[in-house]
Amino acid sequence: MARRATTPAATRRATAHLTAADQVLAQLIDAVGPLTHAREGRPDRDDHYGALVRSIAGQQLSVLAARAIYGRLTARFDGRPPTPQELLADDPEELRAAAGLSRAKVSYLRSLAEHVVSGELELERLDALSDEEVIAELTAVKGLGVWTAHMFLMFHLERPDVLPVGDLGIRRAIERAYGLDGLPDAPRIEALAESWRPYRTLACRYLWRSLQNEPG
Repeated sequence: MARRATTPAATRRATAHLTAADQVLAQLIDAVGPLTHAREGRPDRDDHYGALVRSIAGQQLSVLAARAIYGRLTARFDGRPPTPQELLADDPEELRAAAGLSRAKVSYLRSLAEHVVSGELELERLDALSDEEVIAELTAVKGLGVWTAHMFLMFHLERPDVLPVGDLGIRRAIERAYGLDGLPDAPRIEALAESWRPYRTLACRYLWRSLQNEPG
C-alpha cells in the first residue's frame, strides 16, 4: 500500500523539508499558518467509490456549490452515496432533477457505476497502484479526467507527491507568490517544484490556501 501524506509526523517532516528547500514557499507557509485536516468533510478513506461520486458531482463548481450538490445527491439515498447498483437502477432524469446535476454529470456517474459493476475499474486495487497507474485507471471512465484523478490522489488516497500542473488555482498562486509576469505553464511549474519533492502535495495545499480556494 502506498504511503499516506497526512499523519502528523509526515506533515511535520514535509513542512520542514519545504521550508528548507524553497525560501518563497517558506514565507508563504509562515503567512498561511496551520492547515486544516485534508480529510475534513470527505468520504471515509476506504470509500473509494463514494469519493469518486463526490468528485464527479462537484466538478467545475465552487466549493460551496459542490457541497450543496453532493448533499442533495446523498439525501436521495438516506444520507450516503448511492451504490453502483442503486445509481444504475435510478431514473436518470429524476436523479438529475433531485440533485441538481447536469445531464452530463448523470452520464458520468452512470459510467463510473458501470465500470465498477463490470469489474473494469477495480477500486480495491487502487491503494496498491502507483500514482500514474491510478490516473490511467480513473481516466478510462467517462467524465474522470486527469484533474479529477489528481484530486483523488491528493485528498482521498493521500499521496504525498502529486503536482496538478493544470490546476488554475495552483498556477495563479505560483504566479502571485513568485512574482511572475503571467500564469506559468506545466514545464515551468514542474521545474520550480522539483525542490519540493517528495512533498509536492502539501506544497500545493499551501498554495491553494494562500488564495483561500483549496478544493473542497
